[in-house]
Amino acid sequence: MGKLTGKVAVVTGAARGIGRSYALKLAKLGAAVGVIDIDLKSYQQFAGESIGEQYETVVDELKALGVKAFGMEADISNLEQVQKAFQGITENLGEVDILVANAGGGSGSILGNKASEMEPEQLQIVLERNLFGTIHSVAAVAPGMKKKGFGKIVTVTSITGLQANTNGSYSHYAATKAAIVNYTKYLAQDLGPYNITVNAIAPGYIGTGRLIEQFEKAGVENYTSQTALKRLGTPEECANVIEFLTTDLSDYVTGTVIDVTGGVLR
Repeated sequence: MGKLTGKVAVVTGAARGIGRSYALKLAKLGAAVGVIDIDLKSYQQFAGESIGEQYETVVDELKALGVKAFGMEADISNLEQVQKAFQGITENLGEVDILVANAGGGSGSILGNKASEMEPEQLQIVLERNLFGTIHSVAAVAPGMKKKGFGKIVTVTSITGLQANTNGSYSHYAATKAAIVNYTKYLAQDLGPYNITVNAIAPGYIGTGRLIEQFEKAGVENYTSQTALKRLGTPEECANVIEFLTTDLSDYVTGTVIDVTGGVLR
């Protein structure tokens, strides 16, 4: 029996990268896991994101761990698609107990979109992906959690949503991640009376297959030098925090942000 045996968890943006690590962690803890991603085979886009030839998608990986799993493709910024995806997961796995609203992402070069020079189209994209996508996901599970009087919601912000970098770049992404922080705090107050905890995880410079390519283009040392540990983090290290935030270890923790940054000062 795992800590989450009998629970149903959903991780958005779980086809690869950090989201995949979250889904695998929850499955290892015994939860049935629903996966939502715009492309369940998106891991194929990056050499460093291989999941093994024996698996077609992360859903197959999850089932191999001995738990129930189900996947749906949806654009997280599209409310209708998100509603349909959560409905499909609920019909196949049951009412959702745990949500990790991980889906989102940036747009454009990590050196672009300085605060005074944002690209309007890219700003709209990241606003819909990050903030709207999180809100859509929460709206899909909150009624069921309220009804049963239990729930664990984890939103995903970023170190960039907690502090500014030194050149003001990628500010469109940072602004949406900062908005998620405040939304999380308000959501915790809203849902607390229903025994639903809401917390955020704020990853720093994490070495996923996709991000490694961007870090290398910009110079990895520009990022590792900002950390106390002088290295990039791993998706698995972020997933360890998800274990805390989704199990009874965090039953009296809500409305908080836990950063996983290797000691970036702020």
